[in-house]
Amino acid sequence: MLCVKAARLLTSKPFPFAFSSHNHKLRPFFSSFKQPYSASSKSQIKMSSSTPSQIVEHIVLFKVKENTDPTKVNTMINSLNRLISLDSVLHLNAGALYRIKSSPIPFTHMLHSRYSSKENLSAYAVHPRHVSVVKESVQPICDDVMAVDWVTDDLNSGDSLVPPPGSAISLSFLKLKEGLGDEVKDEILGLIKGITGRYGGIHQISSGENFSARAKGYSIASLAVFPGLSELDSKEEFVNLEQAIFRDYLQSFIVLDYVVQPSTSTL
Repeated sequence: MLCVKAARLLTSKPFPFAFSSHNHKLRPFFSSFKQPYSASSKSQIKMSSSTPSQIVEHIVLFKVKENTDPTKVNTMINSLNRLISLDSVLHLNAGALYRIKSSPIPFTHMLHSRYSSKENLSAYAVHPRHVSVVKESVQPICDDVMAVDWVTDDLNSGDSLVPPPGSAISLSFLKLKEGLGDEVKDEILGLIKGITGRYGGIHQISSGENFSARAKGYSIASLAVFPGLSELDSKEEFVNLEQAIFRDYLQSFIVLDYVVQPSTSTL
């Protein structure tokens, strides 16, 4: 049934409906980044000569308490970004969300990191420096945190593991209705990969089934990397198509946009 529905929608015209957007206060700040996609920041990334066959994606969403001192928010973001120096981390970038398209929780900030294995993600989680940052900088100013982890083999072998500063990321997290089996999950994941073939502007796609215990019931995740905001905004129908295909199977979904931050950003 999913395949039939997908085929019908994929051959139709772009969808007239769109999700409501809640633009973040820092949107003008983000729009100023126009670096080419080949840019890099040595202080925030670790380059790899080749992409491993599988990558572990780690997304953390933060809801900072209202009226929090901006200095404390800056300290949290800067402290998180410095964790890139840990040996187990391949990539790490944290900052304010650019846009919330759909979410039952008004998250404000995000961290995206990548690892070569679940073991390396676990090593990062228990590292004393990470534990200290969470205890001293995150917990005192956040009243909600959500983490989503998945293993992906979708990344092309020639792709960099590190989305450069100024590139735009569209994130989707799906919470399925109860009673749907693994077969439906597998079919949904397959269709997510197929959808991206329609849009040449997507530089990188990553999708998989969540294994984090802190995902609030969201079981399927996808991440699309665009060269910049203009490419992301021109592919609005990509998100609409994804939700149109799957909405009959969803209890809830989260759709967020994030702009990869440069190392010099103090937010």
